[in-house]
Amino acid sequence: MSHVPPDSTSGAEPGGPTGAPNDPRRSILQLLRPPGWVIDELQNKLLLFLNHVLQQEPAATERLRRQAGKPLRVQWGDFHLCVAPTRAGLLERVDPVQHPPELTVSLTQASPAELARRVLSGEKPAVDIQGDVQFAAEVAWLVDNVRWDLEEDLSRLIGDAAAHTLVGFARQAAQAIKGFAARMPRPPGTGGGAGQ
Repeated sequence: MSHVPPDSTSGAEPGGPTGAPNDPRRSILQLLRPPGWVIDELQNKLLLFLNHVLQQEPAATERLRRQAGKPLRVQWGDFHLCVAPTRAGLLERVDPVQHPPELTVSLTQASPAELARRVLSGEKPAVDIQGDVQFAAEVAWLVDNVRWDLEEDLSRLIGDAAAHTLVGFARQAAQAIKGFAARMPRPPGTGGGAGQ
């Protein structure tokens, strides 16, 4: 895999809510931003994890194989990651300048807390998808059908019985968290809408 510079620095537009040159929020965000090498390493780790999950589902790799070479940009706020399917049906990072995305998937929920609440409640996060329609259909299928088999991975490390027990406990904890999140009051204006 070739080194691709981190694609997370194309943040707010000038003149946007945090785009004014003297905006104190922009200064604070710049101070909190991790260094480029940290972002680069996190993106590489995320890509390794996604490929691991994809390898567990032959139908997923076959669908991606059909879209080989088409760049996809995933965006959430200031975070951007540009990847492309390979001929093996996996993902590799690509430079968005040399390979402009044919499909852009943007998470439109700005609040990390609200995004977490939606995911934990079993709701799909609101997204905006633009670009190649067939590629978008394949990505939508992947999102709906590919799941990480945590129990299978754990069983390789700690054995079947221990993995089953641990995953069962984790599912109970996740259900408790989902129940708690579902009971939390929603901020005004965050009800269901377009893009879900």
